Amino acid sequence: MEYENSTCEPIRDDSASPGVRGFLHRPAKANGDGLVLSHGAGSNAQSPLLIALAEALSDEGWFVLRCDLPYRQLRSYGPPGPGDAARDHAGLKNAIAVVRKFAQGRIFLGGHSYGGRQSTMLCAEEPTLAQGLLLMSYPLHPPRKPEQLRTQHFPQLQTPALFVSGTRDPFGSIAEIRKALALIPAKTMLIEIDGAGHDLGFAKKTSQAGLPARIAEALRVFFDE
Repeated sequence: MEYENSTCEPIRDDSASPGVRGFLHRPAKANGDGLVLSHGAGSNAQSPLLIALAEALSDEGWFVLRCDLPYRQLRSYGPPGPGDAARDHAGLKNAIAVVRKFAQGRIFLGGHSYGGRQSTMLCAEEPTLAQGLLLMSYPLHPPRKPEQLRTQHFPQLQTPALFVSGTRDPFGSIAEIRKALALIPAKTMLIEIDGAGHDLGFAKKTSQAGLPARIAEALRVFFDE
């Protein structure tokens, strides 16, 4: 599906450290809302999932910033290190500041896997930073290590959160995700993607062509009701 009602441009902002690098999708007719999207541990802002979702949401009127997290700006490949989280949190805050220059309404924060996890940790520390979270393939635990849960901050999370998870994700089953969501005091919603793994079917760009529109509709329903 082609999205012809919006534009996308590279963006770089060094007004704060760490700087913001990524791509800004500008809608033809803005609805006032803005979203910062970040990537998984082994990926970057050019992830097919992030591109497709940003295009779909921009076509619906959102300003969307796909950004490279600070660790990815420093290293073009490989996962983040143990000491990268604090700098990545600062990078997300700076990305929100950039989006606020364009979007006059609500600001949302989200991402795929690692990016989504860091977004939840940041919002647990600063509950007024964003009006909502979009969390795709939240990495609940490492594959085959269900005892190593990454939910310690969930009881402090006051930001409404929309989760999107595949039914074959090795980082957390649907049952495990639902159990974890019960720890969050804020409003939550879970979208199950049947048969999808951790990449939500976007290892190939066209394999889940209808998913971005489905997420866009869920965001509208969940956050506007």
